[in-house]
Amino acid sequence: AAGGAAGAAPSPGCPRGDASSAEHRGDSRLFQHLTMKEEIQRLLVQFKDEGGAVLGSPFDVPIDITPDKLQLVCNVLLPKDDPLPLAFYVNESEIVTSLEKTLQDQQVETEKVIDIIYQPQAVFRVRAVTRCTSSLEGHTEAVISVAFSPSGRYLASGSGDTTVRFWDLTTETPHFTAKGHKHWVLSIAWSPDGKKLASGCKNSQIFIWDPSTGKQIGKVLTGHSKWITYLCWEPLHLNPQCRYLASASKDGSIRIWDTLLGRCDKILTSHTQSVTCVKWGGDGLLYSSSQDRTIKVWRAEDGVMCRTLQGHAHWVNTMALSTDYVLRTGAFEPAEATIVHRDRNDTLEELKHKALQRYEQTRGQGQERLVSGSDDFTLFLWKPAEDKKPLARMTGHQALINEVCFSPDTRLIASASFDKSVKLWDGKTGKYLASLRGHVSAVYQIAWSADSRLLASGSSDSTLKVWDVKAQKLSVDLPGHADEVYAVDWSPDGQRVVSGGKDKVLRIWRW
Repeated sequence: AAGGAAGAAPSPGCPRGDASSAEHRGDSRLFQHLTMKEEIQRLLVQFKDEGGAVLGSPFDVPIDITPDKLQLVCNVLLPKDDPLPLAFYVNESEIVTSLEKTLQDQQVETEKVIDIIYQPQAVFRVRAVTRCTSSLEGHTEAVISVAFSPSGRYLASGSGDTTVRFWDLTTETPHFTAKGHKHWVLSIAWSPDGKKLASGCKNSQIFIWDPSTGKQIGKVLTGHSKWITYLCWEPLHLNPQCRYLASASKDGSIRIWDTLLGRCDKILTSHTQSVTCVKWGGDGLLYSSSQDRTIKVWRAEDGVMCRTLQGHAHWVNTMALSTDYVLRTGAFEPAEATIVHRDRNDTLEELKHKALQRYEQTRGQGQERLVSGSDDFTLFLWKPAEDKKPLARMTGHQALINEVCFSPDTRLIASASFDKSVKLWDGKTGKYLASLRGHVSAVYQIAWSADSRLLASGSSDSTLKVWDVKAQKLSVDLPGHADEVYAVDWSPDGQRVVSGGKDKVLRIWRW
């Protein structure tokens, strides 16, 4: 071939520069099989989605093709009027500048067809919060929990002063103070339709509140003999009335409450110590974690225990479902969020349909995944509906794990620990990806932005930090609290982050 073999030693008639520039352009392994100069520039690639489904037939592309050009090719092949932004991967490495650059670090046989995995990204972008717009005073003791409603319209907080407070987000001022509890409010949970808030206290009572009036709905739910550790509502697509609520308690039991009738519907007992967390999955299963070192899987409809997940060597503190975010937001689609909230007048059927559609799209083909974090410094990834053996044991933290969260798109897991770090893991395999370091004390809580690109963390070092997940580095440092930050949430509409803690003040952060 004219010009000599690209990666081999130059032939006598070949100028020396050609071979060395080919060597220089990339790892020689890439070029050693190529004999035609033309072939250096072109490769056969096969596009596949995350599930491995093939898109079109193999495509002939130049080796220096950029992600933008790959996007154009996929836009033609994908049957969509409105193309989604895509990210492209070869063997789990993202193509950031060009295919050639990505292949340089990999031993890839370039005569074979190269698989390029495309991943749809969020259509919308959430901006990093950069400043504190309000310091909301009112609580007279530490703020223990904060939560935005599913659409981000309302904000609620629970405190050691025994009150639940609702805050007006339009003016960022106090709205209602809900009084009734006799002890610290340890847990709060919004119903997925955003019309009710449940709160549980150290006095083992559960109250239901109406956010539009701040008044109590129905009776106090009593029955647990020790304090309430966690609350979780039945998903909207299973029951658009948002009638049933699950509670976990230090008394070792889980109770399912009928909030319309104000009575306990079922008591689930099998744990031998305090239940730390309860999650109501989208396929009708309940998951509970406990200080007895186990996780139990229950059928919600009849309370039958399906299986026990064992593996942790110490208390299980925290759990997250891959579908948590879509279950939390119900029928609300963050991509359709508006600055000024529009009231929706959908019927229950319409709400149920929208929520089911969103759930099925997020969950995909497989079962929902569960990740658990423990005092034994490890995390386990499970497919709890199918198997009692874990998919992965995730090690690396040097201290107990406080909270674990799946990203809204289910692709990543973030964990917060007493070892001052936040760690990122692959949401499907549990593979370790990165450590986000910057806090100088324990990290208590984390919250994802709705587009899965940013992560906020609150720490006992009194700061809030916002991390750029793709770059795996600190985006914004937010000092301002006078003491430890116990609670953090990012509103599903992407507009605000809220934090609360020992200094009794809620801070609202915006861009």
